[in-house]
Amino acid sequence: MPSHSGLITVMERAARKAAGRLRRDFGEVEHLQVSRKGPADFVSLADERTEQALVEELRRARPEWGMLLEEGGSIEGDPNKPRWVIDPIDGTSNFLHSIPHFAISIAVQEPKPGGQGWGDLSHGLVYQPLTDESFWAEKGRGAWLHDRRLRVSSRRDMSEALIATGIPFHGHGDTPRWQKIAGAVSPEVAGIRRFGSAALDLAWVAAGRFDGFWEEDLQFWDIAAGIILVREAGGFVTDFRGGDAGLAKGQILAGNGDLHSRLHKLVAGALKG
Repeated sequence: MPSHSGLITVMERAARKAAGRLRRDFGEVEHLQVSRKGPADFVSLADERTEQALVEELRRARPEWGMLLEEGGSIEGDPNKPRWVIDPIDGTSNFLHSIPHFAISIAVQEPKPGGQGWGDLSHGLVYQPLTDESFWAEKGRGAWLHDRRLRVSSRRDMSEALIATGIPFHGHGDTPRWQKIAGAVSPEVAGIRRFGSAALDLAWVAAGRFDGFWEEDLQFWDIAAGIILVREAGGFVTDFRGGDAGLAKGQILAGNGDLHSRLHKLVAGALKG
């Protein structure tokens, strides 16, 4: 087994505790799909219950830390201590439609010196409750799937690469802009996939299942844990400009060194046109 800090143990314990109820809720959604009431209200409640279970467990372990939550917003803590960044169900639409592809995402973000805002991500966990896959990473200690070290893919040829993305949908995203990027990337790669969970997409890039990933109009809690997973697996993560500024605004481009560079050129070229 790899040696990891007690913080990863805390995060995994919280995720597994919340996952028990989430698995039961997923079973209920399958039944609600055929009812007149419909599953939307139930899924919203599942989100809230999962988040509350995570908050209770993590607060018990680190009571002075702040939190950035999908449902509960920002909760202030000691500005000189880290904060949790939590997405209780990443892939909510999949959950809503009884598609078994979603995850709990937890990250730790360190404070800038003097408590002046937020800096680097130091720990990340993406847990898939239905497959019991626990992807985790610590800064400087690598990325792991349970006890197996993760590395991004070694592919260099774009024609062999499988690239993940998200597609704009009702009320979210810029469809013409996405079409420009997809139109530039698609002819160069072996395939493009849209599975509906940015956290798992990034975990799969870290695991070498996907060779790259791009998306924008996300929330930071969607990608925080995935960012450190990819970086600790030897990959590169930037915004579309090749920097970090856009990450906090939910714009992300990830892959191994060779493919990240080529994807960046394709995306940048598409957006200039």
